Amino acid sequence: MYKKVNASLDFTARETETLEFWKTANISKKSRELRSGQTPFTFYDGPPTANGKPHIGHVLSRCYKDIILRYKTIRTEFSIKALTDAGMEVEKLLGLDGKEQIEGYGVEPFIAKCKESVWKYVGDWESMSDRVGFWADMEDPYVTYHNDYIESIWWSIKRIHEQGLLYKGHKTVPYCPRCGTALSSHEVAQGYKLVTDDTVSVAFKAKGFDNTYFLAWTTTPWTLPSNTLLCVNAKELYAKAQREGDERVFILAKALVSSVLGENAKILEEMKGEALLDVEYEPLFPFQEALAGKMVRRIRSLCNARGRHGHRAYRPGLWRGRRPHRAEIRPAVFPDGGFQGQYGERDAMGRRVR
Repeated sequence: MYKKVNASLDFTARETETLEFWKTANISKKSRELRSGQTPFTFYDGPPTANGKPHIGHVLSRCYKDIILRYKTIRTEFSIKALTDAGMEVEKLLGLDGKEQIEGYGVEPFIAKCKESVWKYVGDWESMSDRVGFWADMEDPYVTYHNDYIESIWWSIKRIHEQGLLYKGHKTVPYCPRCGTALSSHEVAQGYKLVTDDTVSVAFKAKGFDNTYFLAWTTTPWTLPSNTLLCVNAKELYAKAQREGDERVFILAKALVSSVLGENAKILEEMKGEALLDVEYEPLFPFQEALAGKMVRRIRSLCNARGRHGHRAYRPGLWRGRRPHRAEIRPAVFPDGGFQGQYGERDAMGRRVR
């Protein structure tokens, strides 16, 4: 009933033969026509960037997607749309470096060059999809820079707004001062490396207490002009302690007293972190008070929280459902990574944070 399989079969040639049969017999189209009238299943594939060549990761994702699509094809009619997108490799081709040079070249001509570039490797993408047996509608793709696609996005946003689901807020994201744009997690991972950074412990003077300071730790000293609150662990044990020969009283985690203040440090009082919630402290810099207006500085944990500089630092400002005042989330740096003058000494104006 079945032909005996040749032990010396050339699998590559066999696959090529099968692919050629699918193409000449238009099997992909016929498989959809056989299921015409059934419940449709639409799968939008994307976004690959057609101005970059496909690699083994794309092949793997194609195989995973193909499992779903073939399963759905068995059960129902399906339609798959291919997607292409414009990338930013044009910057290298034009010899530009950063947002400022792109604007000097001209935004409109730069966009035009991007649209030209996006189709550079589209043949490679189609060839790769065919080779792995991934059936896609390559003749009718949706392209993210086409006006009809852009207008569909604005239509979706309008519908969300009409239903009262759209609100204005803040979100901290990875950012590139050279490009002047936000970065995806994948872009950040490409340049990720372990480095040695300076950290500091900073004394914040407590309001309503004599000669008492909250000792807070930060890995990003350049964010201190943006400080809006401190953070404590409500369940952790904290202590008021004095260093030998120092009249100041410091509040810090009890477990760190000896390592931070020395073996001869004296513990005066112990308390849970929840006892420190809503205690106020004085700003580090005089200009912070003027910018803050009615901003209230409250204790959340004994590490520096710096508003817009990192999502972990921003989230405590939303703790207990209380959003920070606008003044609390003003960044201390310009989009190009330099200090803003009103956030420090004038000689720091424009100085890079790192």
